[in-house]
Amino acid sequence: MPDHLHLLVEGFTESADLRRFVQVAKRRSGSVFARCTRRPLWQQGYYERVVRPSEDARWVARYIIQNPVRAGLVQAPSEYGFLGSDAWTLEELLESLL
Repeated sequence: MPDHLHLLVEGFTESADLRRFVQVAKRRSGSVFARCTRRPLWQQGYYERVVRPSEDARWVARYIIQNPVRAGLVQAPSEYGFLGSDAWTLEELLESLL
């Protein structure tokens, strides 16, 4: 997405800290981007939504991978260059759309 980012992240320990994760990720990626472009990458703040244990994380993943199609950037999710997962293969993600 040209103006925002969707991530589905999972903390695996009791000490997992989403705010710290976002802070570090934005600082590191923003620093690299600023060195290359001399412009800031991120705005202040972010919006998060907690996925409850009773909810299906694959539904959230499906929403995310369909977002570039809904935005008219690509015809199919597989055409979007910034699609991936550490939990599921690309094939598993795309199969979940069927």
